[in-house]
Amino acid sequence: MKVTTLIENRESTLKPGLTSEWGLSLHIEFNTYSILFDTGASGAFVDNAEHLSVKVDAIDVAVLSHYHFDHGGGLERFFELNANAKVYLANAPRGENYIKIMRIFKRNIGLDPAFMHDHRERLEIVGEATEILPGVFIFPKIIDTHPKPRGNKQLYVKSKGKLSLDDFTHELVMAIIENGKLVIFTGCAHNGILNMIDTVAKEFVGVPIKAVIGGLHLVDSLPFNFMAGNKKDVENIGKSILSYPVEMTFTGHCTGKRAFKVLKSVMGNQIQNIQTGSSFDI
Repeated sequence: MKVTTLIENRESTLKPGLTSEWGLSLHIEFNTYSILFDTGASGAFVDNAEHLSVKVDAIDVAVLSHYHFDHGGGLERFFELNANAKVYLANAPRGENYIKIMRIFKRNIGLDPAFMHDHRERLEIVGEATEILPGVFIFPKIIDTHPKPRGNKQLYVKSKGKLSLDDFTHELVMAIIENGKLVIFTGCAHNGILNMIDTVAKEFVGVPIKAVIGGLHLVDSLPFNFMAGNKKDVENIGKSILSYPVEMTFTGHCTGKRAFKVLKSVMGNQIQNIQTGSSFDI
């Protein structure tokens, strides 16, 4: 399996000429399949894909981790170039997605409902665990055992003019099983990375976890990029990930620099940052 970061927050130090943005898009080559996981905030992931020799028109299937613009904002460009691939996603939120920081800043961060309706024939809404390709599974119902990230406190759903905290039932987790081992993909892990790992591990009891890839949402108070939770909380998350055990974690986007530094102190060489253009074989 080969995973390529088509777009991420960090500018590429590996390949010049790539665009970075607040968002995430991953391309996965698995067996004979070409899989797109999220589309970033804009169509820029397509331009990067061309530089990275990823053929967007040949992608077999796409998965949207949740309904925030920084993960689904590139859908329009994707549909323009790829006429066949279905996009799998969970049920829509019960209103419009917003971020609200104190009384200073409020913004709609969701996907355009009209656009989603107009392209509903390309969307495959799933409410239960589903095998979308041989060995590729998505889980829209995520176990709620561990606390969710504290950074969620800024994220809301607006319905009938009122804001309520987002419960993130519109988020899913993806897992691929290859050579008897699991690779787990998250967009932002708003439901909590430990809950997501538990969800997959419960379905595949005893199957080793080779890698976890994606954002962990340990950043808080955007755009200030504080760490959500205290140092001990984040250290405990790192220790818990290792205890499953997870062989390797590749993370970025909403994990945050400060949280990554704390995780690194616990996880050592078993955690690695991703950036725009980074590619690795698992």
